[in-house]
Amino acid sequence: MSNFHGAHDFNIINAKNYHHDGRSRNAVEKIREHIAAGAMHDSAERCDAPKCHPETRVAVQDELVDWIENGDKEEEPKKIVWVTGPAGGGKTAIMGSTAETCQKKGLLACGFFFSSFTGSTIRRLKRCLVPTLAYQLVQDDGLCDVGERILSCVERNPAIFEKKLEVQLDQLLLQPLRASGRNVESPKVILIDGLDECQSEQHGNIPRTRQDAARANEADQKEILHALLKATNDPSFPFRIVIASRPEPAIQSFFTEFAHTTTRIFLDDKYNPDADMLLFLEAKFAEIRRQYQLSAS
Repeated sequence: MSNFHGAHDFNIINAKNYHHDGRSRNAVEKIREHIAAGAMHDSAERCDAPKCHPETRVAVQDELVDWIENGDKEEEPKKIVWVTGPAGGGKTAIMGSTAETCQKKGLLACGFFFSSFTGSTIRRLKRCLVPTLAYQLVQDDGLCDVGERILSCVERNPAIFEKKLEVQLDQLLLQPLRASGRNVESPKVILIDGLDECQSEQHGNIPRTRQDAARANEADQKEILHALLKATNDPSFPFRIVIASRPEPAIQSFFTEFAHTTTRIFLDDKYNPDADMLLFLEAKFAEIRRQYQLSAS
């Protein structure tokens, strides 16, 4: 006789939920306490974030997606690409649109969109970066084994979020990836936008000069870059990384020093921004004509 004979008023729970019961569920909540939810590419906080207008910035988006999909075929494969250019060059719009494209194609692992001007203040903080990336991997149905190992790490060491960035990356990402013992074919990319907007936290009440604050910001940005570069050099790390920022001196210095292991895309006239602007204006004028029923002439 079935063990369920006579049973009633119960639900069959998806097997995946089993992994998030009890202690694992507590671990998920523990990670959740340390993330910047608004920094995820599809967060409600970013609903009004710039996106590329249809048919604009096509060349640079195509180049990025092609690098993500086919970069291993290059003669000297690189795992980090730096997208840079002056303020107002469309970096965040490109990264937002690329994130959507990668998500649709099953290429997106996780991402973090820094912002020092909009949204919640924690979107500018280094300490939220790794927990936010790890949280997204935990939620990925295709990486359940990796996600379970991330949760186990948090269960064993809830203070991991107080460690330095390199330690967090090792214990929350690299060790779970190593322990999973398999190659992760998809998703393939981590997107980090607005690195130059990462700002250091001030501890204590001692006032800082503008120069001190700038140096502290640069130190945090460089710590992120060095930790990510070290991660990509680990054989168990399967992801490519796209980093977008303005060409601030500290960031530019890093990519110059490690030019042999990274690559860059500079948003200059090569990508025909004038033609993009013309397409955008034509679309907006057409929208106005439709709204007010104006003649095209």
